[in-house]
Amino acid sequence: MPDSALDLCIALCRNARDLDGAAQLQALSELENLLRIAKASVRTSQEQAAPSAAAVEPAIEMDLTGYVTGWNAGAEQLFGYTREEAIGQHVLFLYADDDNEIAELFLEHGTSLMEVRRRKKSGEIFWASLALSLRHDEAGNPDGMVARMSEIKERLSPEDKLRLHARIIEDSDQGILITDADERIVSVNTAFTRITGYSAAEAIGKTPDLLRSGRHNADFRAEVRSAMLGSGPWQGEIFGKRKNGEIFPQSVSISVVRDDQGRITHAFSIFSDISVFKEAEARIQQMANYDSLTGLPNRTLLSQLVGQALTAARRSSKHGALMVIDLDRFTAIHDTLGYDIAEELLREISRRFRAALRDEDVLARIDGGKFAVALLDIQKREHAGIVARKLRAALDAPFANESHELHIAAHIGISVFPEDGLDSASLLRFADAAMTKARQNSDVSYVFYSSEMNERAKEHLRIETELRRALANGQMLLHYQPKVSLRSGRIVGAEALIRWRHPERGMVPPGLFIPVAEETGLILEIGSWVLEEACRQIREWTQRAFKAPPIAVNLSSRQFDRGLPQRVQEVLERYDVTPDRIKLEITETLLVRGPEQVIPIMNELAAMGLALALDDFGTGYSSLAYLKKFPISTLKIDRSFVIGLPREENDCAIAQAIVTMGQQLRQEIVAEGVETLEQMTFLRNLGCDQLQGYLFSPPISNDAFEQMVREGKRLPLG
Repeated sequence: MPDSALDLCIALCRNARDLDGAAQLQALSELENLLRIAKASVRTSQEQAAPSAAAVEPAIEMDLTGYVTGWNAGAEQLFGYTREEAIGQHVLFLYADDDNEIAELFLEHGTSLMEVRRRKKSGEIFWASLALSLRHDEAGNPDGMVARMSEIKERLSPEDKLRLHARIIEDSDQGILITDADERIVSVNTAFTRITGYSAAEAIGKTPDLLRSGRHNADFRAEVRSAMLGSGPWQGEIFGKRKNGEIFPQSVSISVVRDDQGRITHAFSIFSDISVFKEAEARIQQMANYDSLTGLPNRTLLSQLVGQALTAARRSSKHGALMVIDLDRFTAIHDTLGYDIAEELLREISRRFRAALRDEDVLARIDGGKFAVALLDIQKREHAGIVARKLRAALDAPFANESHELHIAAHIGISVFPEDGLDSASLLRFADAAMTKARQNSDVSYVFYSSEMNERAKEHLRIETELRRALANGQMLLHYQPKVSLRSGRIVGAEALIRWRHPERGMVPPGLFIPVAEETGLILEIGSWVLEEACRQIREWTQRAFKAPPIAVNLSSRQFDRGLPQRVQEVLERYDVTPDRIKLEITETLLVRGPEQVIPIMNELAAMGLALALDDFGTGYSSLAYLKKFPISTLKIDRSFVIGLPREENDCAIAQAIVTMGQQLRQEIVAEGVETLEQMTFLRNLGCDQLQGYLFSPPISNDAFEQMVREGKRLPLG
């Protein structure tokens, strides 16, 4: 073998150590060493050294988990195991006892070169050079590994080292090309051809411009060329061009080889096609930043874009706005008509919104039926209101879907920067608070944020957090407000009313926490607790030989579903309470949801023996035509109609109408909020059956209520 070829190989190895990090390992294991010259030299040396039969290089084939699938004669000669003894065993059986790592399972780049300790069948432990490479199936997928070994006696001979390096380079999954001092390609490996499409014959003699994509500017090309001229190792990502013209991304390491006098003799490039990784990265970015259903930016990307706009706004004093748009009835449509129709509806809404906006405006879907719009450059606050009206108008036309014609409305909240804030999280929160305010007033199309909304939102969050803690820590209790007969003055029932005994603020008014519970869904847990606690208390009274009058329990509209009768039945059975000891009070607003849904549930409850009362009657605008179909035994006159009695003419007329209607329907009439003798007298003369209010008693504890009933306290009727 010519000394120059060996010197070049050694120089290549020596210069590879100048690379950093992963590139160093890559270069050390995969340096080109004038493969074609070296192969010829090695072949000549082998033929001279073994004129009879060339020694077979030890080779072990394995699957991807390390089990031996192939064992050649060279491996048999090196280790002393026959093929039959080795096949099927895990490669660990060849390891020295103190080896802690399985080298064969750390193959990262398709080829790896290392020195390892191994054990022969005789027990002898020896050092070996291990060249490890992947084996691929016809589709190009890895399906196994090949380990080629050479026992290290004292040191590898130049021929062995050259042969090992040549094998590594040729089997590498990474493309390798070597240029001479004139920047002409003098050698490439098989992976170069597979990646670029150029054969060795087509590439050798050309310059690396053969792969130039045209995607990089002159400064970038000068930087790469400078590395090839010896300015220092270079690593990075560039775009290359295949023979068929396809542009592809590649990860590249470039360095040079110098002779003993320090002159550059060759430059080499090691590169990988990273198209698959870039495509995966793009998919991950798409999933991380865009809504999979509509293709719109999601909350994450919206925050990034608004953040960038806010940075520009600080420098240029620009104004902008952020809107939150909440679709009305979307959840009901999803639950009623199904997932597919709801999805198509969202896609069509996003198309309409996009058409109503400027190209520079950002439209995002941030949750369920909730969208956001960022107006990144507006002249004044009022312009956001104009856009809000356009977005509302985009929903005016019905949405035709299969056999359904859907009508959708929306509530819009708007925050403005820089007035309301200069960070995207705050602006989004403020716009959401304004949207909540818009939902409470159906007469407005949109609402701008104000600082008072933020304070209310903070208080709302504080109450929600503490209410959850209160339910978990047993801070809730029931008080009982007696109901009194206007015929006898005796206590004939009571309404169970929840109270919150806060460890620091004392008794929290229900009007403060019940609306929060309704909005957050905690009312379901509260409603279940009230029914459980009322039944538990009735059982406790019964065990003490006290027969309490019927106790009324309020039901939220959120509790009213097909499973309600079963849940009530289970509670009654758990506490051994008969249905006549419990009354269920529902609000009139529940009936507006749809009689066809509510009546079957009410009939089932009535069939169980439970009495139903209609609370706050007259405030929900329910149809009187339906009222006679509901299995209701009691009507309760709302306190808002009682407070003006007997002086307010309208209140008197309403109270009289309710009492008359109740009598015609043979329903019991209870007046709430009675506080004066004049109110009681007027209601009694109308024919009202019972009253409930501070005139007789406020809500009181269970012990106080028991004592009041046992003592037979009465209302003086005069």
